[in-house]
Amino acid sequence: MAVSRAERREIRRDHVAAVFGDANTNAALDMLELVEFAWHDCYRDVTPPDEVIDDILVLSEGSLGGLIAAAHLAVTDRRDLRVAADAVRH
Repeated sequence: MAVSRAERREIRRDHVAAVFGDANTNAALDMLELVEFAWHDCYRDVTPPDEVIDDILVLSEGSLGGLIAAAHLAVTDRRDLRVAADAVRH
């Protein structure tokens, strides 16, 4: 069964709020929605895999500027995103 963009947004809400706090949750979710549009344009998939979204959130370290940079990296080179997110995790 297909999951709509609005449903994915709601599914991600709690995780995003834990990273960005309530004040920035909607802005972060908006950015992740833009990532979906870019991902579709580049890779023809509706949304990035969950691990890419997790890597974006980890690499953002809770800042909107970090989220934008991580989102850009995700779309341009997801392998570099993974390496950078793993460095933050460890």
